[in-house]
Amino acid sequence: MTDRLELDIEVPARLAGQRLDQAAAELIPDYSRARLQGWIRSGQLTLDGRTARPRDKLFGGETLRLRAQLEPQGEWQAEDIPLDIAYEDQTLLVVNKPAGLVVHPAAGNPRGTLLNALLHHAPQLEKVPRAGIVHRLDKDTSGLLVVAKTLRAQTSLVDQLKERSVGRRYQALVQGVLSGGGSVDAPIGRHRQNRLKMAVLETGGREAVTHYRVAERFRAHTLLCCQLETGRTHQIRVHMAHIRHPLVGDPLYGGRPRLPLDAGGALVAELQQFPRQALHAEELVLRHPQSGTTMRWHRSVPDDMLRLLTLLREDAP
Repeated sequence: MTDRLELDIEVPARLAGQRLDQAAAELIPDYSRARLQGWIRSGQLTLDGRTARPRDKLFGGETLRLRAQLEPQGEWQAEDIPLDIAYEDQTLLVVNKPAGLVVHPAAGNPRGTLLNALLHHAPQLEKVPRAGIVHRLDKDTSGLLVVAKTLRAQTSLVDQLKERSVGRRYQALVQGVLSGGGSVDAPIGRHRQNRLKMAVLETGGREAVTHYRVAERFRAHTLLCCQLETGRTHQIRVHMAHIRHPLVGDPLYGGRPRLPLDAGGALVAELQQFPRQALHAEELVLRHPQSGTTMRWHRSVPDDMLRLLTLLREDAP
């Protein structure tokens, strides 16, 4: 990825009367409006060779000149952490994240994250905000996650997420036996008392929709296929707990494990000691930012979930 962007565009007459940042977003759609506004304010995106303001109105016929230098977006350190790469080209990187790996550095974990690993694998990602990470998985959720390797790809993927055209399907093992599939349409926000948790809120929450169907039933548990329509923090975990079928192993929302009557010792031990929420992002579907082709990736559940599912299948009548 080049460190410098150079572009000259004439403003068409049809955009007369529009704000500079609005017109720039339409004429240079590969970059977000917020980024274009930053370039306008810093003088890297000029109007007829002069510095302007994002709100300045256009008459048509002016020349937008972009001369932008891409700068590192953070002070994160690259680390040689192994990655399970499902797909990679010049534009995209799709990673199969293991459970236990934090996606983004924070005050408590500045190192040892997926972002640190990405910077080691592809150093040019330091020029892309958040090293190209456009959506996240919880630390103890495994599965597929897409990374944008360029600013253009990032803008495209963020737009697709906003349009809800990105397909994200999860395998979720929940407590209790569900009779059929359905949808949970319940807004989610920060828990009023416990700030580490999210919760369904009647007021003040953000729209959240999860669709689910039954994949497999066991004596006291159900394996669900969950499809996200929105992408709120802890969404599947909160929604499943809301309908009284929390995920197996969930330390925040799961409660005590439910054990099948007269279950074998191996199954009881596995259910009681399962170390994380039993949630895996198994499928990812999106439009390639460059070609526009619909692409699909699939990864089966990892060994820990497979071992638990095998024991539940052996226990099933």
